[in-house]
Amino acid sequence: MKKTLFILSLASLLTIAGCGSSNNPLHVMVVAGGHAFDTVEFVDMFRGIPGITFDTVMQPRANRLIAEGRVDGYDVIVFYDMWNEADEQVRRGYHTLPVEGTGLVFLHHSLAGYPGWEGFSSIIGGRYITPGSRADTLLHSTYKHDLQLEIGVIDPDHPVTRSIPEFSILDEGYGNIMINPDVTLLLKTDHPDCAKYVGWTHTIEKSRIVYLMSGHDRHAYGNENFQKLLSNAMMYVSQ
Repeated sequence: MKKTLFILSLASLLTIAGCGSSNNPLHVMVVAGGHAFDTVEFVDMFRGIPGITFDTVMQPRANRLIAEGRVDGYDVIVFYDMWNEADEQVRRGYHTLPVEGTGLVFLHHSLAGYPGWEGFSSIIGGRYITPGSRADTLLHSTYKHDLQLEIGVIDPDHPVTRSIPEFSILDEGYGNIMINPDVTLLLKTDHPDCAKYVGWTHTIEKSRIVYLMSGHDRHAYGNENFQKLLSNAMMYVSQ
């Protein structure tokens, strides 16, 4: 979770787009901001995914677009942000997305977003409990960098995990996270410094939603199985 990586200029992210090979590609909005990341490698990962076009939009601009209902041109929104503030208009915008059937994919540190907004966990399906958000320190979540995680597939027949073998990934792991009881669990690991379950899906209104814990830096972005999971997730939630 520690901010150790350099972010390129804001302007370099606002208008980047990539094209897939499909005749009818998914149009994806990729949301970033609030946490450092390996910017070039992250964008290159999306450029390498076939069947999509994408726009990368930084916070807080992304939230203003959501609040103003200006994201209906996107089939999928992928959240890779860790933003703290969401006013009432922004919150209403987020709750409107499932009503309109927008597919939502949340990655890695997005789980720690909006610590003061309890309703956010009902959308993403869980929560990273940040220090200061709970008086009981035993409830606080943990993180640890550079873990070699062995990822197992819980449901190999699910569209998100189909054709995904058990695989190893060098990544950051989160421990002691909250996971809502109504989600469908997709991925697991047995590393002592990471939560047992590291991927899930659920449905709200007309929207399919997927969370994948993987994705801290370029090591994860370059993992072929993570790339395939992300591609599968985007295709799944778009339906």
